[in-house]
Amino acid sequence: MGRLDGMIALVTGGNSGIGLATAKHFVDEGAYVFITGRRDAELTAAVKEIGKNVTAVRGDVSNLGDLDRLFAQIKTEKGRLDIVFANAGVARYGRLGEISEELYDTTFDINVKGMVFTVQKALPLMPDGAAIILNSSIVGSKGFSANSIYSATKAAVRSFARTWTTDLKDRRIRVNAISPGSIDTPGLSDLLASSEVGEQRKKMISASVPLGRFGTAEEIAKAVVFLASDDSSYVTGIELFVDGGIAQV
Repeated sequence: MGRLDGMIALVTGGNSGIGLATAKHFVDEGAYVFITGRRDAELTAAVKEIGKNVTAVRGDVSNLGDLDRLFAQIKTEKGRLDIVFANAGVARYGRLGEISEELYDTTFDINVKGMVFTVQKALPLMPDGAAIILNSSIVGSKGFSANSIYSATKAAVRSFARTWTTDLKDRRIRVNAISPGSIDTPGLSDLLASSEVGEQRKKMISASVPLGRFGTAEEIAKAVVFLASDDSSYVTGIELFVDGGIAQV
């Protein structure tokens, strides 16, 4: 018996990194999982890696038409949705004074608009007592340089966990945010390698994380499984930091 036996789950951005690791853990715990991503090749590889009880749906969470198509497919194939892990997001550096309109629009469209409408459009499929997990970040609580736009989007995610907990209390739908620290994923590796800021950030992380290392996607996935399962049945509205202590001390 897995902790998620018989449940239907959605993981946006489930084709790599934290999303893929979480989808795999959901399936291992007995769930059937839908994953989304913007690239067919990565989705195909993810489905192969997960191995069973998974359907991939290509789409961009900032495109409302793509979301409508996603939820129509889930409704047709499974009829309900017990767990939503709103994970899809992007991170890009931009120092104040050098922030472009394109960087602002892209980051807010995916990280904020995409999350709002992912959750809102999922609600008609979600039974009372379902679980929603939002992927935030420690940057919503920290003042790292060149991170103001990305950090603002993640602070919004933390706020959503509070307000949506109140909005959904009559349905007993639990809404929680998970805030990873620096996690060893392809996305972070690409970001850190993309600029001098990234290289400086990499050195800072290795020197300042109390546990002395980057986290792994699997460590985040285990925490998401906790928030999705009945193990956290009396937990809602929280921000769960999984960060090696960097935002805590």
